[in-house]
Amino acid sequence: MKRALIAMSGGVDSSVAALCMLREGWECAGCTMRLFDNADAGLSPGRTCCSLEDVEDARSVAFRLGMPYHVFNYTREFRREVMDRFVRSYRRGETPNPCLDCNRYLKFDALLRRAMELGFDALVTGHYARITFSEGRFHLRKALDETKDQSYVLYMLTQPQLARLCFPLGALTKAEVRAMAEAAGFINARKPDSQDICFVPDGDHPAMIRRYTGEQSLPGDFVDRDGRVLGRHRGIECYTPGQRRGLGIPHPERLYVCAVRPEDNTVVLGPEEALYTREVFARDFRWIAGAAPAAPVRGAARVRYRQKERAVTVYPLPEDSVRLAFDEPVRAPAPGQAAVVYRDDEILGGGTIFTPCASR
Repeated sequence: MKRALIAMSGGVDSSVAALCMLREGWECAGCTMRLFDNADAGLSPGRTCCSLEDVEDARSVAFRLGMPYHVFNYTREFRREVMDRFVRSYRRGETPNPCLDCNRYLKFDALLRRAMELGFDALVTGHYARITFSEGRFHLRKALDETKDQSYVLYMLTQPQLARLCFPLGALTKAEVRAMAEAAGFINARKPDSQDICFVPDGDHPAMIRRYTGEQSLPGDFVDRDGRVLGRHRGIECYTPGQRRGLGIPHPERLYVCAVRPEDNTVVLGPEEALYTREVFARDFRWIAGAAPAAPVRGAARVRYRQKERAVTVYPLPEDSVRLAFDEPVRAPAPGQAAVVYRDDEILGGGTIFTPCASR
């Protein structure tokens, strides 16, 4: 009998993923990753989604399903690979997505390796995505329910990783998942989905950075595209391209953040039309097929998690970078966010958006 390790967050999705694997005849064990102590992020107890309550919910489901259950401590790795990167990224004038780093370095690296070391055949998560196999390789595809699709945050997966992963929810809707949880008597069947960064539950990431580093934000100048000073900002980590609210700049026209420049600690403001571009560059680009194509590729790309995909031609560049040439302008691509390329429902790959003139 094949054995699966289920990564359980305490939420309904990973709980139903476990149920699906058991129904398919797998021998399963559950686990929860302990990722950080509240003190690491300057939080009081009980103010995060990664709480003792979540562990107990996961344990309750595992007990109900008759599975062994473990809690693995990855606090040191999470601090180094996720929280430290998060802070450094904002200090570089970027807009990071820590869920991507958590997937890359924790779930699908450290935890997957532990699963293999413990003799499991597969690691299972509650992500809404699908894995198929044809033409001698694995393919990562969107979930059938595109309203819940999470393929954007999985673009970094490699062929060896896909061979060892299972996403049982890829063909289900959220309503079906909750109905299955209710029928199984899970304590978390109606538990709300977590919407926040786990170590920034109040959404105030500048405050988290101040608590985490013990350093105050460094104010600087708002400037227009010609370099004229418009006012003072509160610190570059408070701003992201496309932002309009919270600027506090009196002006006869609406102003938006067009760029964040750490080299001179300025934030560039301008009209909305200045946010649009047809050309985006991405570094550390991962091609799920395993290698970059020899010629440009047509597809569609997304430059933010909730944005719609836009038709694009992808030009491979040296050093695992690409240039994305969009048919129509895209709004406010932010350095630090991911650019993910699709062909129909298949994810071809993705990388981190950067500005070519900036230091890499």
